[in-house]
Amino acid sequence: MPEGAPGLEVELYCDGASRGNPGPAGAGALLKEKAGGRVLARLSRGLGRATNNEAEYAALLLGLEEARRMGAARISVRADSELVVKQINGEYRVRHPVMRQRHQEAMRLLATFTAWEARHIPRELNSEADRLANLAVDSARKP
Repeated sequence: MPEGAPGLEVELYCDGASRGNPGPAGAGALLKEKAGGRVLARLSRGLGRATNNEAEYAALLLGLEEARRMGAARISVRADSELVVKQINGEYRVRHPVMRQRHQEAMRLLATFTAWEARHIPRELNSEADRLANLAVDSARKP
């Protein structure tokens, strides 16, 4: 049965970046309190070499794991990856084996929330998650 802080509802903005496809990649996630928009977490993780779609899923998982850790009950996912959003909403099938694993992990995590929804948003509304993803790529590439 899903658990979580009864009143904590968060918005997750997530984005992946890959310079080359595949290439050096990073994941970024921003968690905000839904009521009021207070920033709860800014997350950034280098991924090594990955495709853009792998980076997009890594960003989603990064944010979901942190929301779960902080005890969020409900989550609203916002991403500029139409593919990821349509896959987790069941509109697109997941054919690639690596993506299927990441999709299954995302669905497992989403099921731990009392409620969730995911929406595709324009890239310009996801600039902070994009910045965090690119920061992760840049940080990993420094000697």
